[in-house]
Amino acid sequence: MHQFLPKNVPPKLFTASAVVVAYLLLDDTSANEQNALGNWLMLTAQVLCTNAAYKQFQQGFSSTQSGIVTGGNNNVSENSEDTVAMLTKMVNALNKEIDDIKKKL
Repeated sequence: MHQFLPKNVPPKLFTASAVVVAYLLLDDTSANEQNALGNWLMLTAQVLCTNAAYKQFQQGFSSTQSGIVTGGNNNVSENSEDTVAMLTKMVNALNKEIDDIKKKL
């Protein structure tokens, strides 16, 4: 799953992609379906956040105990490639949505 989430995508772009996905899910679902899906996604997100927070706690605790401080690798080329890939996916999704709207008119 780590390939699904590029490491160096800017936070604002990552957040914008969530907005795009949410808007794409609105069209063909009723209010009840949106509510059910939204609650399911929130539960899933809470499980992921809780698990990640505990892992961070454990890693932080073990690194302070051993005196090791780790840093991230900021590869600008990889960051740019990830950003372009994410933007390309967003543009393709938006173009598909626009085409679907045009067909309905």
